[in-house]
Amino acid sequence: MEVVLAKPRGFCAGVVRAIDVVEEALEVFGAPVYVLHEIVHNQHVVDDLRSRGAIFTEDLNDVPEGAVTVFSAHGVSDRRVAEAKARGLRIIDATCPLVAKVHMQAQKYRRRDYELIIVGHRGHPEVEGTKGRVSGPVHVVSELEEVDALEVADPDKVAYVTQTTLSVDDTKSVIEALKKRFPNIVGPEIRDICYATQNRQNAVRDLARNADVIIVVGARNSSNSNRLREVGEHAGVRAYLVQDADEVESGWIHPDDRVGVTAGASTPEALVQGVLAKLKQLGHEKVRELDGPDENVTFRPPPELRLKAKESTEVQGG
Repeated sequence: MEVVLAKPRGFCAGVVRAIDVVEEALEVFGAPVYVLHEIVHNQHVVDDLRSRGAIFTEDLNDVPEGAVTVFSAHGVSDRRVAEAKARGLRIIDATCPLVAKVHMQAQKYRRRDYELIIVGHRGHPEVEGTKGRVSGPVHVVSELEEVDALEVADPDKVAYVTQTTLSVDDTKSVIEALKKRFPNIVGPEIRDICYATQNRQNAVRDLARNADVIIVVGARNSSNSNRLREVGEHAGVRAYLVQDADEVESGWIHPDDRVGVTAGASTPEALVQGVLAKLKQLGHEKVRELDGPDENVTFRPPPELRLKAKESTEVQGG
């Protein structure tokens, strides 16, 4: 009747930074602060920020001219940036630095006249943002069959980048297929794929060796949370995705099960603790955390906020 906690789990550095950006913008500029898209894929986080004065929108036309506007951690297209500037919006870019790095890689390849392939999920906000940061043809592939169907102008001038919320394991077979089909293809080093995604998936595999059932705490529209559940299932363990403790069903858990618990990269620890409290009610009181890597990565705030903080300090200092 033991609960086993994955390590690491929950918030990554990019998510922490994005949430901090909205909170600091509210403190510095006052409410309302407009946010394009959900700042991260977690409804509890979004609702909390909304209660403090953040207004989330999918359409920049809904934002009053000149208003403070935060771009989400997933990144946005050049068209969106130009649209915001044309409306005189005060832009604060909360794009995850690892996503911004992918943008720069994609732009570098396009400047060298490579035809670009994004390994990722079509329609995901991050993929759409990356597509919109480059000119020319862009292909999106996530399955081996899509690699076989690719048609490019010059097979010797092809490059790829990856969606950061995929892991090395997620992309390995697709990248191998790309290299087989296009022997001269160029792309980033494997280590450039998001460290947090890989760490959390490795932790679930470790969890699966120590648990009979796994509960992943995360939003249903969170790519990395859904993938954690899939990783657990592929390891041969019953795995469920819940948004909070209210969605945990007692029928999932047998009395003598060891229950593994983890959380997606956009899930606050408070929701994990809520699930632990629910499991305690169900008789699973003993909690043990597995060993895992410590994540000490931090990202600086956007220059717009650093500049505003500096101005404030100078004013206060006379």
